[in-house]
Amino acid sequence: MYVILVYDMGQKRVGKMLKLCRRYLNWIQNSVFEGEMTEVQLNELLYEARRIMKDDEDSLILFKNRDKKWLDKQIVGMERQSTDDFL
Repeated sequence: MYVILVYDMGQKRVGKMLKLCRRYLNWIQNSVFEGEMTEVQLNELLYEARRIMKDDEDSLILFKNRDKKWLDKQIVGMERQSTDDFL
């Protein structure tokens, strides 16, 4: 499935969430990630994210679609290079 993930974390937890999300998805902008992942990978990410988050202060939003081709993506300005571009 194709996932767009957006988070808002307290300053002390931002670094940990960034490292976690970069293990599974491509970092496209501050606190915004995208990429293909399996249901198992998504469940692992969410399990680990809940261990980092404070439910009463932080949020994580997921947009999921079965296939990236059904998503229109428009970029205005400079696009952050994907970590995949360097592999």
